[in-house]
Amino acid sequence: MTKTAPLFVTNFNKNFTGVSATAAGVVRAQAKDMDLRLVGRPLPDCPQPIDLRSARALSRNAPDGYPFAIWHVRRNTEMRAALWARDVLRLPIRIVFTSAAQRRHSAFPRWLISRMDAVIATTDAAAVYVPHVRAVVPHGVDTQAFCPAQNRAEAWAETGHAGNRGVATVGRIRPEKGTDQFVDTMIRVLPDHPDTTALVIGRAGGSHETFLADLKARVATAGLSERILFCGELEPNELRKVMRGLSLLVPLPRYEGYGMTPLEAMASAVPFVATDTGYFSAFSSDGTAGEVVSLGDVDGAVAKVNALLSNPDRLEVMSNRAVEVARESYGIQTEVDGINAVYHQLWEEAGRS
Repeated sequence: MTKTAPLFVTNFNKNFTGVSATAAGVVRAQAKDMDLRLVGRPLPDCPQPIDLRSARALSRNAPDGYPFAIWHVRRNTEMRAALWARDVLRLPIRIVFTSAAQRRHSAFPRWLISRMDAVIATTDAAAVYVPHVRAVVPHGVDTQAFCPAQNRAEAWAETGHAGNRGVATVGRIRPEKGTDQFVDTMIRVLPDHPDTTALVIGRAGGSHETFLADLKARVATAGLSERILFCGELEPNELRKVMRGLSLLVPLPRYEGYGMTPLEAMASAVPFVATDTGYFSAFSSDGTAGEVVSLGDVDGAVAKVNALLSNPDRLEVMSNRAVEVARESYGIQTEVDGINAVYHQLWEEAGRS
């Protein structure tokens, strides 16, 4: 297969974050037919990365038949490195930035973004806050990596956790992610569902260790330490296995720029109850694949989770709908096609100038 001009995708964060997850899905798909180099830290099932120095060396000359290579960046540190390569080292590259934040960036990131050659926003709301937007391209989910279990009960049993079914929240443990709201919801829900275990999947950074300790104390006071489990951060392949065994995902953040975990759950045939932030309302497909509650509405979350766990038939219908929506509307190839179209716009414009 004929390959396009070199593409350099940066990943400088040593932790596997939501940004890492979205980048990994795109890179896996792009690497099938693009001359792609991953730069920085590894991503699961992606090409082995090269270091920044090597990326600069490979970008020293314009690739055959193209006016420049493209560097696709997603973080402040990555924008800085790309700007140095383009503007100080004068390498023939163009920089594409993906922006998901649905709020005004602080001063330095705003300046960095203003220097990008093209910006891809993940939602119309995110596009309002950034310049140079070439396209609005929602994130997609890799529906081969995240897929339903043949038997959900068996998949849950294979996790080794107690009970007949599981619910979870996935993400960094911090107030912004609403981990406390999940814990408070589970403290109220689980007594009515003795067959259910709740998982908090994610890590607390050093500044949030006290927050985590408080959550564990709340759980202990409620007598639920064996049913609300703090699993820490899971390796990506292990997370996929756990996701397939869940019956419900319950992300309750106070703010989310986009939010991939509901999509990953949906692709695994797991519906969700979530706060109305990020792109969650759109994912819900008018309440058929998931349900949303107002920000901070723990009472509403308790009611909706209780209703679903008490109605297995409805939960099954939503599970089937969730995987349909993920595959039909949010597959990774849709995102890749939108991103690649922006690259080609840049190359074509250079050819006309």
